[in-house]
Amino acid sequence: MEQFDFDPANPKTSLAQLPTKPAVFALYGAEEKDEPYIGRTPNLRGRLERLLLPSPKHPKRLRLAGRVRRIAWRLTGSDFESLLLQFSLLEEVYGAKALERMHLRGPAFVRYLGGNPYPRLVVTNKPSQREADWAYGPFSSKAAAERFAEEALKLFLLRRCTDDLHPDPSHPGCVYSEMKMCLAPCYKGCTNERYAEEAAAVESFLATRGESRLVVLRVERDAASEKLEFENAAALHAQVQKVEGVRALASELVRPLSKLRAVVLQPPAVGPTAPSAPAPEVFVFLYQNGRFRGPASFSTLGMRIQNEQSGSSSLFAQPMALEPVAEEVGKEEGSEIRGQGSGTSARAARTMLETRMEAVLAQLEQEGASPTATVRQGHLALLKRWYYRPEVKREGEVFFANAEDQWPIKALLRGVGRVAARSLTESTAGH
Repeated sequence: MEQFDFDPANPKTSLAQLPTKPAVFALYGAEEKDEPYIGRTPNLRGRLERLLLPSPKHPKRLRLAGRVRRIAWRLTGSDFESLLLQFSLLEEVYGAKALERMHLRGPAFVRYLGGNPYPRLVVTNKPSQREADWAYGPFSSKAAAERFAEEALKLFLLRRCTDDLHPDPSHPGCVYSEMKMCLAPCYKGCTNERYAEEAAAVESFLATRGESRLVVLRVERDAASEKLEFENAAALHAQVQKVEGVRALASELVRPLSKLRAVVLQPPAVGPTAPSAPAPEVFVFLYQNGRFRGPASFSTLGMRIQNEQSGSSSLFAQPMALEPVAEEVGKEEGSEIRGQGSGTSARAARTMLETRMEAVLAQLEQEGASPTATVRQGHLALLKRWYYRPEVKREGEVFFANAEDQWPIKALLRGVGRVAARSLTESTAGH
């Protein structure tokens, strides 16, 4: 972080050297034991002038100028980056209290109690790390998780009771068993094998956000239709629609906690001496193994970026040429590279960009120290907070690994282009 000594006798001159850009900052006192004040702001100079300069209009405003001796700051390119950096600084100073200072609560998960002899579902905001394969989320709220669990259970015959069951034929059962909405293991209404089969179906439904159930129902529906069993096909189609309705209650972010991996793209910070055009890069963050890693810079050099303000589908290149491509690359494609417009050059450029993205992800995926419980909860809460914002207010883009646990490189590159294009549009509008 950049920093300088603050002169309380001449605060206006000291603050004049600060940029008027988004940043995370820390105010340090004269004594090492003094805890710093850490915050974030869209206008660094304006915020610190309000905090440190005297104001005749607001005589009762808290005055910190007499206690501050050093100011440190780092420019940020997005609110997401600011939140992540602010949490990191607070965690270093305050430890677990950083969660309280940033109002970061544990997100809600639907937990499958697979260790119980008769599994059931619960909603919790403290998923067990030992059973991370059976915790599905995060959801936007506890109410959203409860609704998803309730609607999902309507598709199956899993128990809803919270008792530790000791099956006994004399057990009176409950209303769900009377309505045939539960297999009723409490009074041995089914065999243990049959209940285990139903529980496994629920677990598969949660792990795939309903896709496992949809595949079976669609196959059965199509088979019935081919056999001209239209009433049966219509009933199966109605079940497909119910499953799709339940599936819609879980966003793409919802998945087993142990497999929660995401790449977040964000615009970079632009320094006070940067040119009017945005920096030719996009910041890449990786969420994996319970924490964020990054940012790593992805250069957009050589990309063709759509002009969102042009009103057409035409593309324009950023004011950078393609990086030089070795002659051997062109020979492997069957011809020499003759220019930016040639098909070989375009293929080489695509290969170059894909390789560049793979290198950035490989850099971020390198194993580091295991996160503490505080970091794990904080980063997960920040991911949930950012993801569930209204889309118009959610800056940047997010991507998830596919069913084979591979990153969608081409989709990531398209996302990079969109983030860079928006940065270019905002820069142009600002000038």
